Amino acid sequence: MQISMPVDAEANELLTRSPLALLIAMLLDQQVPLERAFSAPRDLVKRLGREPTAEELADFNPEQLAAVFGERPALHRFPKAMAARTQELAKLIVTDYGGEPTAIWTTASSGAELLQRIEALPGFGAQKAKIFVALLGKQLGVRPPGWREAAGQFGAEGSHLSVADIYDAESLGEVRSYKAALKAAKK
Repeated sequence: MQISMPVDAEANELLTRSPLALLIAMLLDQQVPLERAFSAPRDLVKRLGREPTAEELADFNPEQLAAVFGERPALHRFPKAMAARTQELAKLIVTDYGGEPTAIWTTASSGAELLQRIEALPGFGAQKAKIFVALLGKQLGVRPPGWREAAGQFGAEGSHLSVADIYDAESLGEVRSYKAALKAAKK
């Protein structure tokens, strides 16, 4: 299956083929536009001149990684903090999953276990973890028993609540409408 975020084809191809890039994009998807977060892994690859592995990011000099994140245009609104969080994520992948990001989901025996693993990742709170479980299930076919229940409302079939539900321009519009309605209701 192909990830289809509102970013260019090169960025979508990287997100589809690289589990680490997808995890980094999801990590960065806070306090910046969706397009920025999901383009950032492609920009990181371009700045480094290669696709980094989890081991490489884990071992990267923190100040140098922050500088890479901070090059204009910055990969995130808070480049230094997000470079550090990306490095924390990479270290956890190396330590707990042998450097293989896909092991987070391919070895989970249930949706509940998958959700627990994702919630344990740096920068993934309860809601973001549910959204990522939904994205894995809906767009990448990662469906351990109970994945929809673990994803909560984000796992519902036919919903348009989050990045898990973005497949094209129309679905992007529906997700944005939903989020705008939520914001309006809070006011």
